[in-house]
Parts: sequence; C-alpha cells; structure tokens
Amino acid sequence: MKAVDLFCGCGGLSLGFQQAGYNVVAAYDNWDAATDVYRLNFSHPVHKADLMDAGKASESIARYAPEIIIGGPPCQDYSSAGGRNEEGGRAILTVRFAEIVAAVRPGWFVMENVSNIMKYGKVFEAMQILHDAGYGLSCHVLNAALCGVPQRRKRFFMVGRLGAADGFLDRYFIRHLAGREMTMRDYFGDRLGIDAYYRHPRSYARRGVFSMDEPSPTVRGVNRPMPSGYTLHHNDPVKTLDGIRPLTTMERAAIQTFPSDYHWTGNKTAVEQMVGNAVPVSLAAYVGNAINEYIVENEQRAARHGKQEPSMRTHGHIAV
Repeated sequence: MKAVDLFCGCGGLSLGFQQAGYNVVAAYDNWDAATDVYRLNFSHPVHKADLMDAGKASESIARYAPEIIIGGPPCQDYSSAGGRNEEGGRAILTVRFAEIVAAVRPGWFVMENVSNIMKYGKVFEAMQILHDAGYGLSCHVLNAALCGVPQRRKRFFMVGRLGAADGFLDRYFIRHLAGREMTMRDYFGDRLGIDAYYRHPRSYARRGVFSMDEPSPTVRGVNRPMPSGYTLHHNDPVKTLDGIRPLTTMERAAIQTFPSDYHWTGNKTAVEQMVGNAVPVSLAAYVGNAINEYIVENEQRAARHGKQEPSMRTHGHIAV
C-alpha cells in the first residue's frame, strides 16, 4: 500500500513500514532538524508543514492518493515525561490527525502515541471523528521488548480500516508477541563491551544503572552524563561504578533499532531528542506486518466464500 507519514520525525515509523513492504511516498513534519535527517535517509518528499491546519494539510496529502496514513501526533502533553496536560497545545494535534484522515479517506490509518493516551479526552474526540467517517478501530498497547526491540517501551497503536468492525485487528496485534522481553544482550551480544550502563533517573529515588541482561528502559529525548556524585542505588545491578558509563547517541539510536548505516545530522541535543521521540523501527514493522497478515488472511477467506473484499485502494479525495 502507498503510505504517507504524518509527524514523521526522523523516520522510525516510515522505515519500519518500509521494512514491512509498504511504499512510503511522502512525509510531513514541522521540525527542520528532523526533516533534515529524514531527507538524508529517504528518496521520497518530506514536507515541512504545520499540520494544525487540517484542511490545508489534507489538500496536500490527498495529491499522493495514500492507501494508508501513518503517524504519531506529538505526545508531550500526554507523556509522563511531559506535563500530562492535554491543554498544553499539542494534544489537539491528535484531533487534527483524525480530521486529516477523515478528509483524505485512505482505506487504512495507523496512529501511534504514549501508552496512557486513553486517559485523555482528545483521543476520544479523535475516535468519534474517525468512527463518523466510517472507520472501524482496533487499539492496543504494545511493549516494544516483545516486538523485536531491546527496550521496555510501551506504546499505544490505533489502527483503522474503512468499513471494518471495531476490534478487527485485535488478535493480529498479539499473534507474534515474543514469549519474553528482548534484553540488550540478546540484541547486541558483546558488541558494546559493557555489562551495565548508566541512564539518568528522573529522581535519585530511582536507580540509574541497568544491566545488559535486561531490556533497556524507555529511551528518552535527553542523555545526561553520570554525575560525579552519583552513589549506588540499592536496585543498581552492580557492586561498583567502575566502568559504568552512559550510552552514546548512536548506541541509543541502535536501541531504537535504527540500522547502523542510518544517517544523522544536527547538533547533539537535537539528535538526542529525535532519537528519543522516534517510534522504534522494529516496533513499526511489527504493526505493519500485523496489518499485512490481516489483509492476506481476509482476502483468502473472502475468496473461499466467493466474496469480494472492500478495495484497499482509494483516490485520496477530499470529503466535503
């Protein structure tokens, strides 16, 4: 399917869907630093655009006639790392995402966000818009560590399909989850040359050292050095801080399952932020493949019963 990625950031969702076989034809974001990185890694257009104007954005996106719109509206207003205040100015972009999907009317959409988004009213406003536009919705919170990512990162996914019943993708979301979480050592082996590393805690009531034999904690948009006065926490999995160091920017990008040949540009602060904001590539591919399985199985079922599945193709028209 032809895909357009909204709020694309540095490209984690796009790359994962490409790996799952989708044809990403365009992307949109309003942050120059992220679009600079995106442009280095993809041949299709990436547009700098403020998607707050859903009408103008829909006209641009419709030209690509996408069969699926994917995207992760900014999560800072919902995130535990942010203000948890949906009146902060960015939560409304969840509604704008829904308005764009409803206007362009692709056969499918995928929206990604933080795991606790269902506690906030804006997502229900968005879901009502999508229901009214004819989309059936499947929602699930996935732990990236069960989806091929060495990181305990829980993310909310809402997948919509025109004409489907709610919950249509539920069993496909969980079909291929791993039996246990992927650890850092599972993914890296001994390539990093360490058995433990430092990740700055939000509070010194929490530990700051993590073992290679567990999943990484959620990669955040900041990466602070270990302070000289850090003392061992009772939950730190080491007896001494000798050899303990924070992970590098590129090691953090690798935890997000970006390939080693992914190109990065910009200052360190910006790159750290876009790495932390990204959808892990392998998690995106997991969701893309779940949709692929649904399509294949339902096409086969329809063929066995002599029924025609609803077309996966649309013409990217604007709803009036």
